[in-house]
Amino acid sequence: VDPRVDLRVLPRPEPPPPEPEPIAISTWHELAHCESSGDWSINTGNGFYGGLQFTLDSWRLVGGEGYPHEASPQEQMDRALRLQRIQGWEAWPVCSRKLGLR
Repeated sequence: VDPRVDLRVLPRPEPPPPEPEPIAISTWHELAHCESSGDWSINTGNGFYGGLQFTLDSWRLVGGEGYPHEASPQEQMDRALRLQRIQGWEAWPVCSRKLGLR
């Protein structure tokens, strides 16, 4: 440390942002029940896939490969967590409101 620098007047670094609250697995299951009747392998041809009804664009945005409905429920939940961190609960506008998540 340079002895000519008065450390008492240096600005303090900003604290890191708080860690987001964890999301319970039960929340993802409730959301899937609302979105797809809990069918993690659903593909009805409407452009939404899997238990949490990803679009292909949103699936790829969070690093998903292939089709969401072909991924395990755990992978869908992991990718949904990433999507939720980016878009918030608005990624599931109807069901997140219905479940009181926003």
